Amino acid sequence: MAKKKEEQKERTRYSATELEEFKELINNKLTEARTDLELLKDQISHKDDHGTDDTSPTFKLMEDGSDVLSKEEINQLAGRQQKFIESLENALIRIENGTYGICRVTGKLIPKERLRIVPHATLSIEAKRAQ
Repeated sequence: MAKKKEEQKERTRYSATELEEFKELINNKLTEARTDLELLKDQISHKDDHGTDDTSPTFKLMEDGSDVLSKEEINQLAGRQQKFIESLENALIRIENGTYGICRVTGKLIPKERLRIVPHATLSIEAKRAQ
């Protein structure tokens, strides 16, 4: 009977066990995101380049234009990846201070399903749609 009353009462926070599950999920995503960012940085700096740039000067002029575009795209991707990493790190801070999973607009719990897909979410779907 007490459990039914507890279920009827709206929860305002996730339990320590649930937060630990989200923390693990976020840490896994962080590891993957940091690896991806390093790969992008390597592409920008031509770290894996084998120094063949000057071996085909005939095609160099045609490639310069696409090379610049590619670098711009990679820079944008790296910027987005860095922002994603910062969002995940901020989510870990919210876990530590007990505010993780609480919509910053409505103050209600963001559903677990949403947090599993977007673990750095700070808005419920309801608040997101209202924007």
